[in-house]
Amino acid sequence: MQKKIAIIGAGPAGLTAAYLLGKANQEVTVFEKDPQYVGGISRTETYKGYSFDIGGHRFFSKSKEVEDFWTEILSDEMLERPRSSRIYYNHKFFAYPLAAFEALRKLGIIQSTLCVLSYLKAKVFPIKDPKNFEDWVTNQFGKRLFNIFFKTYTEKVWGVPCNEISADWAAQRIKGLSLSSAIWNALFKPKASSGNDNVIKTLIDSFRYPKKGPGMMWERCVEKSKALGVKIEMNTSVEEIYFANNQWGVKTSNGNTLQGFDYVLSSAPMRELVASVHPKFPEKAFNASQQLKYRDFITVVLICKDEDAFSDNWIYIHDPNVKVGRIQNFKSWSPYMVPDASMACYGLEYFCFEGDGLWTSKNEDLINLGKKEIEEIGLTKGVNVVDGYVVRQPKAYPVYDHSYKENVDAVREALKNYPGLYLVGRNGMHKYNNQDHSMMTAMLAAKNIIAGNELYDLWNVNEDAEYHEGGMRGEEETEKISERLVPTSIKN
Repeated sequence: MQKKIAIIGAGPAGLTAAYLLGKANQEVTVFEKDPQYVGGISRTETYKGYSFDIGGHRFFSKSKEVEDFWTEILSDEMLERPRSSRIYYNHKFFAYPLAAFEALRKLGIIQSTLCVLSYLKAKVFPIKDPKNFEDWVTNQFGKRLFNIFFKTYTEKVWGVPCNEISADWAAQRIKGLSLSSAIWNALFKPKASSGNDNVIKTLIDSFRYPKKGPGMMWERCVEKSKALGVKIEMNTSVEEIYFANNQWGVKTSNGNTLQGFDYVLSSAPMRELVASVHPKFPEKAFNASQQLKYRDFITVVLICKDEDAFSDNWIYIHDPNVKVGRIQNFKSWSPYMVPDASMACYGLEYFCFEGDGLWTSKNEDLINLGKKEIEEIGLTKGVNVVDGYVVRQPKAYPVYDHSYKENVDAVREALKNYPGLYLVGRNGMHKYNNQDHSMMTAMLAAKNIIAGNELYDLWNVNEDAEYHEGGMRGEEETEKISERLVPTSIKN
């Protein structure tokens, strides 16, 4: 039986659901508030022929279903790219993930000895039941390494002290390593077994990437979805959604009201979505949703003469003397993103809150700041920069403060009274989902809709603390992965 579905947001989650539901002959309309770009934070912006990845997106997943989706959409226009990341600290560059021996050597004998002693202390006297990011990382690496390699960058990203960030975020974003396991891996790094190259490569070694950036994937997905009959309404935000007589209605920014939807899938920020729903959420859940916070960022793009300054995909800046938090090298993501081989294109990421001093700075001032700081770090000289461009990204990251989990749980409980309303993706679920995790939530929502039953619990996606930095690409079929990563059916 054909169902009618409204999808709010044309990011990875929304477009994944749209394409899969379109293939299943469902009636689908996608509403995207951006007048030009699809892909959300996974879009590709362009300027004078140069292409920019907003935030950096490695196309890697343990889910074969996700990997197959990417292949189906973009086929042979995906490149195989080497992974390279480093940390900049105290005028030196360190491998990331941390290579224990290299890190200790570059820190020097005295500092290294103190780091090891600090680590041993953490093992003998660990913080019991760590509640925040600082305590969790200290237990894994020791207090001194926490202060060197985690504190400055993390506080740049979130704008709050590490002891006010939930330990959940650390568990999701940092591989389950300690100093001892890092040393063990350095000495006895496991070799990939023989077999299909597409399966054995790990996230640490390589990843796939669209020739012209991540937006290329979602632009092509739109084309294929439209061919299946999916409607994509650009420059159209959803102002209100309402539930009556077992159906959903949608009121859009252009004054239209559309009715008769059986389902609504939303990747819009949870705080905004809840405020738009009628009948109104219960007071406890509504108030909880309005307490959710988001972190924004600015990418300052610098187009400059290529001096082979660095080949990393990105560098994490752990220096408190500069405001930049991370620097991308777009040519290392894909040479097709830089039209002139003699030029380089870097993206300096500044984390901020929408409306603060950085956010409201003039583009010219931000470009000058970027030129000053990239020279101070030593990656290129300001005089080599020939042009610049600024991208502002609101609500890039859901904030994991102490109260976020309780607030999200209140919304989840209230959702039971709104049949057919699915929250998907990073901002939709207020979960720090990677791109593939966002897609997984959409895939499972689509399966539930097609089946007409609640077969899968979307909220169990992205619960695996070991996921992010290692593992084999496409090593598991979706149905076979641990329930903590990709849920299996909750009905027999």
